[in-house]
Amino acid sequence: MQQLEVINILKNSLNFSDHAIEKLKKFANLVLMENKNYNLISKSTENQIWFRHILDSAQLVKFIDFNLKSLADLGSGAGFPGLVVAIFNKNKAFHVKLYEKSPVKRRFLKEVIKELSINAETLGDVRNEAIDSDIIICRAFKKLDNVIQVSREIAKKPHKLVILKGQNAQKEIKNSSKTKKYPYKLEKSMTNKDSRIILMEINK
Repeated sequence: MQQLEVINILKNSLNFSDHAIEKLKKFANLVLMENKNYNLISKSTENQIWFRHILDSAQLVKFIDFNLKSLADLGSGAGFPGLVVAIFNKNKAFHVKLYEKSPVKRRFLKEVIKELSINAETLGDVRNEAIDSDIIICRAFKKLDNVIQVSREIAKKPHKLVILKGQNAQKEIKNSSKTKKYPYKLEKSMTNKDSRIILMEINK
């Protein structure tokens, strides 16, 4: 699936504005330019950036309440999914926080935020920070039980987890519930029929 097809889905199915689409185009170009020097995304996925990275990240907006105060993206990497969600956001009072331990990637994220005037901020390794967000999202960060552990230990209040996972999502939920069970839902991914999105409520 190429850029124009993905843009149609973003606009018609996910309600991305024309303004947001323009920012996504600039963001994609910045990622590809930086990827020549640093490995932000896998080289093999560069020609599928709109499908594999942008749409995969963008589908999370269906499960996010933008009337809340803030969202935290754990292990944001090149900005997927956090920056894509921040670009979609229309509520000036809603703040996106990108947690990334790599100095190289943090520098890139800061440059993108500044250049595209995105309502987001970049922070360091999540284990050295405090999370006070209502929603925590992540993609290719850690196994679910590790994500739950991190969010329970560091997050200050009850929150919702929105996690992009592969075909082992159900298995990871089973493993994570050995210690404590949390309410959850599994949603199908728009980009991979075997992948799932885990929606979980973490009550402290």
